Amino acid sequence: MKYSSTHISLFCCISVLAQKPKPPVVAVKYSPLAAYSAEWNKPLYAKCNTAEKVTYMSTKEKNVVYVLNLVRTYPKLFANTVLIKYPERSGNEFLTDNIYYFQSLLDTLLHMEPVLMLTPDKSCYTSAQCHAYQSGITGYEGHERKKAECKEKRYFNGECCDYGHDDALEIVLSLLIDEGVETLGHRIICLTNYPMLGVSIEPHKKWNFNAVLDFHF
Repeated sequence: MKYSSTHISLFCCISVLAQKPKPPVVAVKYSPLAAYSAEWNKPLYAKCNTAEKVTYMSTKEKNVVYVLNLVRTYPKLFANTVLIKYPERSGNEFLTDNIYYFQSLLDTLLHMEPVLMLTPDKSCYTSAQCHAYQSGITGYEGHERKKAECKEKRYFNGECCDYGHDDALEIVLSLLIDEGVETLGHRIICLTNYPMLGVSIEPHKKWNFNAVLDFHF
């Protein structure tokens, strides 16, 4: 009888443990910069993903806003965890010897204070999308609106056009390094205190892809 009682108690204990509810599975949201440092996956940085719930931009387009906000809000961290590793990771080691473009960007980010985060704007997006689409089908490079429709939708105070990339980080770094642009105009626009941005990435006849970023005050 004693054995039986012990056996029943043990069985009851196991039964209760088996019925204990499992903790909910929490999905991890990976940062577009996670490949360079797991630090970027911390919830602290998710606030920079201001376009997350926007429905009119693709994931890649929204990630351009996200990455730009991370650069603008945490410039020193970006410089130390991403930019410093980029030449070797991308196979463009020659960039480290480039004082005017690469080294000047590194110095700028290491010494700059955070600037205003960008929020997505549909008018900016409509302006960017029309230009990116028309440029893509004609193989055009530049800022001039050729079609009346795109002229009517034009809505920006600053515009950046990038060719050959459809990855958010590659687009942002291409514009920030700004190799070949003596005025560093794209870098200046990307780091200026604009509050609004629209991003469109479209196929391009010559470069495979083109991205248009329209900024507005």
